[in-house]
Amino acid sequence: MGNDVQELLDMLYNMITDAWGLPLGAEKCVIERDKVLDLLDEIRAQLPTEIAEAKRLVAARTEYVNNAKREAESLRKVAEQKARQMVDQEEIVRAAKQRANEILSAAESKSAELRRVANDYADDALRRTEEAISEALDEVRSSRGRFRTASAAAMSQKDVGSSVDVDM
Repeated sequence: MGNDVQELLDMLYNMITDAWGLPLGAEKCVIERDKVLDLLDEIRAQLPTEIAEAKRLVAARTEYVNNAKREAESLRKVAEQKARQMVDQEEIVRAAKQRANEILSAAESKSAELRRVANDYADDALRRTEEAISEALDEVRSSRGRFRTASAAAMSQKDVGSSVDVDM
């Protein structure tokens, strides 16, 4: 079908909402078992895709943090190299040390900020994915419960109808 999990859950919800009600059973309905099972199969098939996306986001965050660390290290090396070049004069040496510390501090600050932003982004993406998966699971459990209830009611209606026919 090519739908995402949320669309599939919406379709399942609409299918149950639009289902024919059973007489004397306000909360019971009749749904097409094959269609519901097909939707549930598709949801089940797509959940690994959602999880894979979450893993991809975590990997991207890790790469982002690693790149920030490499950049910070590169900036530190540049600062050290510049400091060594300026060793000739005492005044230049002091200025170089000060500048190297500023660059290193700026690099560490930038690295920390990049790490924080990447962590926040990954955490938010994982939270949204977790919520979506949780909602999908809750909806599937709820639908399954309603389906079992409806199925049991239908079977009990059938048993009642059979016993009435025998008595006549």
